[in-house]
Amino acid sequence: MFGDESNTNEVVSMMEREEAKRLAPIRAVEAYWQGLCGATEVPLRSQVDPRGMEAALENAFLIEKIAPSMAKFRVAGSHLSDLMGMQVAGMPVSTFITPEERESFGKAVERLFAEPAIARLELQAEAGFGKPSVTGHMLLMPLRSDFGDITRGLGVLVTQGRIGRTPRRFRVMRTEIRSAFDGVPRTTVLASRAPKAPDPTDALRQGFAESAKPFDPEARSHLRLVVSND
Repeated sequence: MFGDESNTNEVVSMMEREEAKRLAPIRAVEAYWQGLCGATEVPLRSQVDPRGMEAALENAFLIEKIAPSMAKFRVAGSHLSDLMGMQVAGMPVSTFITPEERESFGKAVERLFAEPAIARLELQAEAGFGKPSVTGHMLLMPLRSDFGDITRGLGVLVTQGRIGRTPRRFRVMRTEIRSAFDGVPRTTVLASRAPKAPDPTDALRQGFAESAKPFDPEARSHLRLVVSND
């Protein structure tokens, strides 16, 4: 009898350890963002140093607001490219979300920048031929641009399951939003459907340096030099 109970405890303990290992990139990126935060101020994008979250770079990404409820990837770790089957820099973040879920996902993005807020999402990949079961967790946190406006974000996406045929898009099973500065966060559940989510590992050394645009002598500048000889 006691032997059975002991085995059960060991199984639970192993599951908890596996869950903790799987979610380690989420915790690492969140802890790094919190370390950059002031008492009431969102960190600047320029403060983000990839060395501070090196073990999670494969899963991490930077985003930029392009509309009230839309953002695009500026830089993304290799795991996101693996899920999509192509480089995702420049693509909308909603590319990873199924079309029917994008409106609710957009509401989370809008609150991320407007309040500002932190968004946590539990995800379930679409099923299909050559597409095994994959679950995931996404975390989105706000950042300020160099101009001080909240139009950037730091995120992390971890998944569990074999990727299979790409691209992989996800249904949003649950979304939680909380203020970026609540001491004891009040959580708003925007969507909740069912199962919980997991994820993998491997490390990328790419860093978060955004590639500079090449100089184009033909391109018109928005600035004009006006000379007066009067």
